[in-house]
Amino acid sequence: MFRNIKVGIILLFGISLNIFGQNQRAVYLDDSKPMNERIEDALSRMTVQEKVAMCHAQSKFSSAGVPRLGIPDLWTTDGPHGIRPEVLWDEWSQAGWTNDSCIAFPALTCLAASWNKDMALLYGKSIGEEARYRNKNVLLGPGVNIYRSPLNGRNFEYMGEDPYLSSKMVVPYIKGVQENGVAACVKHFALNNQETDRNGVNVNVDDRTLYEIYLPAFKAAIQEGDAWSIMGSYNLYKGQHCCHNQYLLKDILRDEWGFKGAVIADWGGVSNTREAIFNGLDIEFGTWTDGLKKGTSNAYENYYLAKPYLDMIGKGEVGTKELDEKVRHILRLAFHTTMNKNKPFGSFGTQEHALAGRQIAEEGIVLLKNTNNVLPIDLKKTKRIAVIGENAIKMMTVGGGSSSLKAKYEISPLDGIKKRVGAQTEVVYARGYVGDPGGSYNGVVTGQDLSDKRSADELLAEACAVAKTADYVIFVGGLNKSDYQDCEGVDRVSLNLPYNQDKLISELTKINKKLVVVNISSNAVAMPWVTKVPAIVQGWYLGTESGNALAAVLMGDVNPSGKLPFSFPVKLEDNAAYTMGEFSGKNHQVSYNEGIFLGYRWHDKQNIKPLFSFGHGLSYTTFEYGKVTADKKEIISSDKITFTVNVKNTGKREGSEIVQLYISDLQSSVPRPVKELKGFDKISLNSGETKTVSFTVDSSALSFFDTGKHAWVAEPGDFEAIIGASSTDIKTKTGFKLK
Repeated sequence: MFRNIKVGIILLFGISLNIFGQNQRAVYLDDSKPMNERIEDALSRMTVQEKVAMCHAQSKFSSAGVPRLGIPDLWTTDGPHGIRPEVLWDEWSQAGWTNDSCIAFPALTCLAASWNKDMALLYGKSIGEEARYRNKNVLLGPGVNIYRSPLNGRNFEYMGEDPYLSSKMVVPYIKGVQENGVAACVKHFALNNQETDRNGVNVNVDDRTLYEIYLPAFKAAIQEGDAWSIMGSYNLYKGQHCCHNQYLLKDILRDEWGFKGAVIADWGGVSNTREAIFNGLDIEFGTWTDGLKKGTSNAYENYYLAKPYLDMIGKGEVGTKELDEKVRHILRLAFHTTMNKNKPFGSFGTQEHALAGRQIAEEGIVLLKNTNNVLPIDLKKTKRIAVIGENAIKMMTVGGGSSSLKAKYEISPLDGIKKRVGAQTEVVYARGYVGDPGGSYNGVVTGQDLSDKRSADELLAEACAVAKTADYVIFVGGLNKSDYQDCEGVDRVSLNLPYNQDKLISELTKINKKLVVVNISSNAVAMPWVTKVPAIVQGWYLGTESGNALAAVLMGDVNPSGKLPFSFPVKLEDNAAYTMGEFSGKNHQVSYNEGIFLGYRWHDKQNIKPLFSFGHGLSYTTFEYGKVTADKKEIISSDKITFTVNVKNTGKREGSEIVQLYISDLQSSVPRPVKELKGFDKISLNSGETKTVSFTVDSSALSFFDTGKHAWVAEPGDFEAIIGASSTDIKTKTGFKLK
């Protein structure tokens, strides 16, 4: 409230100064004027010192405005899954507010697993309202880096392995956020696909792979989503850090894509003043992340784009052309956000947002396996349920790095199950294993103390004893958001489940035939027990309403409809980054030797059977696909072609199916994937209902990036349109020709 009053006074003072003090009409304050005119007017009134001050942080999460002109400060916030609690001006420590507990939304892998663009819009709108209410101008998210390896600790913040799926899901998220007058800051641009040596590793990747795999989601965010800001990544590319990278920020982002917004450095991502000046960076944040170093009373003034920049201008070493461009981008961001008089008020921590998060969670949960229809649980025939596993009680809204949240509340899986079954069914709990008993992460204190002094054998014995007496056993395990799991800053060390969970699950398979394994993670895990467990559910990190959403799916209140946004390999060697020799690299160099062949593209090429395929997900009902037809058999490059297929719900209950279109180039002059996702549609069908699904594509869906021409090329020849329920569950296909 105080900040809003302060901004209002500053704005009023700025108007008075310009109208009466300078006797000039303040065009920049008139939002009826064209944006460019307002920007140039404001720029013309600013001193060099004021311009430079806008280009670097003044606190942990803010950069300066121009009080003299009524231009407010710019406030940013983590993260993509919820609004970070307030921290002190110069420290990461919590500010101690009592009214900054947010709604925690599901991790972005869960959103991607919904394959539902409406859910992406709802997500963006809801989190944008939370940011707006807290007077945050820039939301540091969403993340769209590609899932290259199941060991990347930060995969939970991203949207999977496929550039097309990520592109289609990120656009509505951005639009939802920005309709609140809050800028989405798409991250991390680009090639930030590992946490190991993330500040020092140089990524070696060919142009075709860069353009076909790692750039499309960013391009869609800019050109289709109209994102107002973008964040550079920590790693290097072509020997330059990505926060001031000539090729990425100037040649591609500005010149090829026409980006007019602000480029924001990741915290600590800047390392060179001259490169920061000339290579496209606009705002420097977090260079010394504790705020006060270098023996000064205000370290922010010594950031690379602060006093060193002013000194270079004063000495005549650099001009102010680049400075003016930076300020133009920042002013554009300000006019969209801090100085947007028409932005709504927002809302925070509401039940409406919690229910939105629950809906997204329910749509993203994936039923991986369901032998003999073990699920859903029939409570009329179930007297006792055993819930086993630490993840059934552990808070998951905290941890993971910068996205750690102080949630208003979090429903655990155990509490969600108990609440759903009520008094009619007994629910008993056994710990099963001890993973991370801690309750403090990145300044957020959960209040949980999960310490347990019992030995692994004692915990195993208790779990087995409980399982013997139950009608159903629900094991809730997987990863957590601690170091070396799903966590920023470090990568996983193994594909296997930690804390000896594989042994525990294997023992439970011998005791109870109605065993359901719920894997809480945002990464693929090995499942050596997969053939012995009748039902497996991919649970993700589901946020505030986690337990309620999971219980609704397990009990059949909600028919599962999520599908995997990345492949589950059987073993680590089935992942292309490992087969081709490099994941995290060595000597500060990593080479993407697999090129365009990652995820399902690699499995198709090598004829590798995955544990669970990209796009895989089961339902409590069944679907029947008709034969796909095309409205043309031949097209030219300027044509569009439409593929149509009927899908029928042949089961006994309503359900949603995600129909997937893949395109295959049957005769190409360059190596191409066997097939690539080029369309999807999530449809809801009542029992016995049939719907027609249509996909219309143009030559861009047939194209590859020609590095010689530096252009997208669709070669004449034969193609196939493939309709599948996953990348391996192919239902129907039809051929066509590009002339």
